[in-house]
Amino acid sequence: MELKKLQNGSDIRGVAWSSPDGPPVDLTPDAAAAFGKAFVIWLSGKTGLSPAAMKIAVGRDPRLSGPTLSEALTKAMASMGVKVLDCGLASTPAMFMSTVFPSTDCQGSIMITASHLPMNRNGFKFFSKEGGLNKEDISHIISLAENPLSCDAACPPPCESADPLQAIPEKCDLMALYCGHMRAIIGKSLPQYGHKPLEGLRIMVDCGNGAGGFYVEDILAPLGADVSSSQFLDPDGTFPNHAPNPEDKEALASARERVMESDVDLGLIFDTDVDRSAAIDKDGTVIARNGIVALAASLISKDHPGTLVVTDSVTSNELHDFLENHLGMTHFRYKRGYRNVINKAIGLNKEGKDCCLAIETSGHGAFKDNYFLDDGAYLATLIVIEGAKLKSEGKTIGSLIEKMAAPAEAREVRMVINREDFGPYGDEILSALKDAVVKGAAPFGHAFLEEPNYEGVRINFDTEGGSGWCLLRKSLHDPLLALNMESSRSGGTALIADALKGFLSPYKDLDTEGL
Repeated sequence: MELKKLQNGSDIRGVAWSSPDGPPVDLTPDAAAAFGKAFVIWLSGKTGLSPAAMKIAVGRDPRLSGPTLSEALTKAMASMGVKVLDCGLASTPAMFMSTVFPSTDCQGSIMITASHLPMNRNGFKFFSKEGGLNKEDISHIISLAENPLSCDAACPPPCESADPLQAIPEKCDLMALYCGHMRAIIGKSLPQYGHKPLEGLRIMVDCGNGAGGFYVEDILAPLGADVSSSQFLDPDGTFPNHAPNPEDKEALASARERVMESDVDLGLIFDTDVDRSAAIDKDGTVIARNGIVALAASLISKDHPGTLVVTDSVTSNELHDFLENHLGMTHFRYKRGYRNVINKAIGLNKEGKDCCLAIETSGHGAFKDNYFLDDGAYLATLIVIEGAKLKSEGKTIGSLIEKMAAPAEAREVRMVINREDFGPYGDEILSALKDAVVKGAAPFGHAFLEEPNYEGVRINFDTEGGSGWCLLRKSLHDPLLALNMESSRSGGTALIADALKGFLSPYKDLDTEGL
C-alpha cells in the first residue's frame, strides 16, 4: 500500500470521494484502517502504554466521506484493544482538547478533515497530549502503515490481546464539553454582565456549512447574543454556498454582504474544521490575513506587553510596523506552515524568550495561554469578549487596528516548475536571485535583501516613487515557486513583477506567464 503520497506536511490528505470527472480515490477505508493501527503503534511507543491501556478520540467534519473513514479508523484501533471515543461531528481544536479535559483524558486523537479543500478530499490530523504531530511524526506513522506489524511485535510488553467483538467504540459528546469550556471563558471575562454576558451584542457567524454551527447554537446564543443574521450553519459536506475558508474572496464577500445588510456589531467566519477564523467589523471592513494577525496581537497586548509574535513569511511591512511601533511587541517573521510557526513559538519559549502568539496570515492563530493550539473558535471568543467591552464604550473591534496602514497593492503569483527535480531547480533559482540582489545587478540596483529571513528570498525595494517588497519561495508541497508582492504605490507590484520576469526569463522550465 503506497501511502507516502498522502502526506501533506503534518497532515494526511487525499481523494476520498469519487466523482465522475474527478481524480481516483486514494484515501480509502483500507488506508484509514492502516493509519489507525499505525497511530496506535506510534502512540504506544511514545507513551509506553499498551493499546489496551489507551484512549483515542475520533471526530470528523461534515464531508460525505467522513462516516466511512471514521468507521474504518475506529474499528481498526478498537480491534487492537484501544478504547475509542467516537465524537462524531467535531472541530479540530476540540479533538485536541479531548486529551486535556479530565472527563475524557485521551492519550491521543484524530480529526478527519481536509480543512478548506474541495468536498471530494479528506484527511487526518493527529494529536497527542503534547499537541499536533509534526511532519517527522507523520512520516513515521506512514512507514508503520505501509509495513504493518502485529500488536505483540510493535508494542512494549505486556501487550494485551484484544477481542474485536468486545472493543466497541464509545459515543462521546465532546462538543458539549468544548462548548461549556468556551462559555466559561466568556463568562469569566465578562462577570459584570451576569449570566447573559453577550446580551445586546449582534453577531453574524458564517460557517460555510462546515462544522462550526456549534459556535452559534451552543456558545453565543445561550449567552444572550443575537445571532439571528448568521448564515450557512447547517453542516453540509457538499459546501453548497461557498468554500468554508476565511481566506477565500467569495466567502469573505458573502460574509461581508451579510454583515452590511444585517446591521450587526461583528461578523465572524470559520473554516471547515474551525481551526481558523477571520472577522468583519461593523462597517464591513474585512479583518483577515495581516488584519487578523494584528487583531490577535492587539487582543493580548495589554496582558503581555513586549511579547514576541511569530508569523509566517508573507506578512506585510505595515504589519511589522504596527506590531513593533504601535503595540510595542517584537515581530518574528518566520516560515509558511502553521506547524512551523507554532513550533518556532514553542521553541522560543523554551529558550527563555517570552512568546505568547503564533499566527499565520491564513488565520491559524495559536496562543500560549491556550496550549499553543490553533483554534479558530478560541480566537473568535477573544474577539467576541473584546467586542462586548468595546460596544459599551461606543467602539467596534476595528478600532483596535485602525492605526495599521495597508499597502496600496498586494499580489501573489504561483509559477509551476516543469521538471521532475523541481526541488533542486527551485533552490538554484533562489540562490541566483539572492546573489543578484547582493551584487546590485540590474534590475536590482535599488533593492536590498531582508535580513534575517527564514524562507526563500525576500527583497525590499525603496525608490523615490515608493517602497515595496517581494518574497520568492518554494511551495511547501507543490512543484512551484510562489511570489508574494506588496507596494506602497499604485502600479508598484507591476514594476516588481517586471523586474522578476526579466531575471527569471533564462529559466525555461519555470512558467512565468502569471507575471
